[in-house]
Amino acid sequence: MTRLLRARRVLTEQGWLNDHQLRIQDGVITAIEPIPAGIAARDVEQLCPSYIDTHVHGGMGVDVMDNAPDTLDVLAIHKAHEGVGAFLPTTVTAPLEAIHRVLTRIARRCQSGGPGALVLGSYVEGPYFTPQNKGAHPPELFRELNITELDELITLSHNTLKVVALAPEKPGALQAIRHLKQRGIRVMLGHSAATYEQTLAALETGADGLVHCFNGMTGLHHRGPGMVGAGLTDKRAWLELIADGHHVHPGTLRLCSCCAKDRVVLITDAMQAAGMPDGRYALCGEEVTMHHGVVKTASGGLAGSTLSLDAAVRNMVEHAGVTAEDAIHMASLHPARLLGIDRQLGSLMPGKRANVIALDGGLHLQQIWIQGQPLPL
Repeated sequence: MTRLLRARRVLTEQGWLNDHQLRIQDGVITAIEPIPAGIAARDVEQLCPSYIDTHVHGGMGVDVMDNAPDTLDVLAIHKAHEGVGAFLPTTVTAPLEAIHRVLTRIARRCQSGGPGALVLGSYVEGPYFTPQNKGAHPPELFRELNITELDELITLSHNTLKVVALAPEKPGALQAIRHLKQRGIRVMLGHSAATYEQTLAALETGADGLVHCFNGMTGLHHRGPGMVGAGLTDKRAWLELIADGHHVHPGTLRLCSCCAKDRVVLITDAMQAAGMPDGRYALCGEEVTMHHGVVKTASGGLAGSTLSLDAAVRNMVEHAGVTAEDAIHMASLHPARLLGIDRQLGSLMPGKRANVIALDGGLHLQQIWIQGQPLPL
């Protein structure tokens, strides 16, 4: 069955096309072409690639670490409602057996499919961190890097593990980075007290970028550029960014986009309170409190976010001064490139999967199609 979607504007990697239509067949974009003369009707204002959230812990009251059988279905439907067509369920620091169970469960969901956004694989955030910038992660559960243990994670995930986060100053970090890269795993650096030099060494070894840049790492100082300085200046580094206005100051969002616009990957880092009312929730086994949409631990530290990815895109336009085109790429094309799946997803192009969103002029979601099929909003 062929589906035609006509729009006043269509966003491609090369920029906006006026009065074009997408031709979709069997879940794949087969053509992007001018709307024939004489057809005045337009289905939507703007057609864009759906977003990809590479780092998300939960939402709508569920946590990726939950054992409930419908956890990933609930989260996948929730993500689709914010324009996300694909995502990586992300673990937290926990006992190794709990992480093993989650990786196995995510692998089953990858293979079986289900409602909502596509589950692309898993992202392991913790337990390979150091205590100085632990965030909400429990340091008593941090572990040393061990190649055999890392291989077991990959095996239990049935090769659906996509990203491992670690602190680059840990013993054996460089060896672990080399090994993970040989196995096709992306490596992100964070929750760490690493120096500028240690971060550069990790990037030189093959690490891919920084976990939620600015948060959980050594900051930028004129005599010690830290992890942030290395990430901003090294063109190999992808920079995850939580653009909610709480984790990163609007002026810092602007600084990041000035230094690394083409390397920013917008993420939510959302936890179970996303999409829920203020109240008490849990993260990493600790009770946290959400007030006015901001989640904090008992000691006052930030504990994940309640951000939606479509709001992150709008925030980058409003607060960082980037164009709508660039902000959308930060949430679609850039994460696809980070994961090495940009031949299948991340932009609108013939031959790619038809993961498409319709946005109004204010970049608010109007409709989403996942592999060519519309989802009710």
